[in-house]
Amino acid sequence: MRYSTQVKPISYLKANAAEVLEKLAENRQPLIITQNGEAKAVMQDLATYENTQETLALLKILALGQREVEAGNVVRHADVAKRLQARLKAKGPVATKAKKANAA
Repeated sequence: MRYSTQVKPISYLKANAAEVLEKLAENRQPLIITQNGEAKAVMQDLATYENTQETLALLKILALGQREVEAGNVVRHADVAKRLQARLKAKGPVATKAKKANAA
């Protein structure tokens, strides 16, 4: 993506704020704001920002998981399944809302 067409001076933003916001939502491309000819800020629509934040959060979780694997902090699937089955057996049968509703 080329950002050269998405660069505007702060004076443009001040004079055309409503139009800028409309174009941000429509184009879903960031806008680089300059001050005295130097890039100072990036604007983007809210939906794109939220998607970016969600993506970053997922990437952080993946990186943490990868570090855990590299450190050897892992449990085999079969071991986890055995633990879960043992817990379920220890609690005994669990009545669900559907079973309760059918009994009534």
